[in-house]
Amino acid sequence: MPYARISLLKGKSPEYLKMLSQSLHEALVGSFEVPANDRFQVIHQHEPEELIFDSSYLGGPRSQDYVLIAITAGRPRDTRTKALFYRSLVERLNIAPGLRPEDVMVVITTTAEDEWSFGGGRSN
Repeated sequence: MPYARISLLKGKSPEYLKMLSQSLHEALVGSFEVPANDRFQVIHQHEPEELIFDSSYLGGPRSQDYVLIAITAGRPRDTRTKALFYRSLVERLNIAPGLRPEDVMVVITTTAEDEWSFGGGRSN
């Protein structure tokens, strides 16, 4: 039950955003043990002064196509699963929408099951 927040600079087309979303979802399903119908994403587009990042820190060089993906997951995954996910994600994003792997940053946070309510005021 991951929830993904995708942050990038303004100016990308709706088709680009759709490919970004789809590639992320495919990587989550394919290598992060997520059911196909478990898709919750928010895309935030920012003005240049609202998305601040170092172009060379740990993994650059980053371009203005930089994307930060913050994933909140309901249960922890082991290191191997996360490594497979990271590789799958950058490979898919490189194909569609054409992002360079150096422009993709991912942060995963895990939470307990009772910290989620998918509706109706019920804890899951």
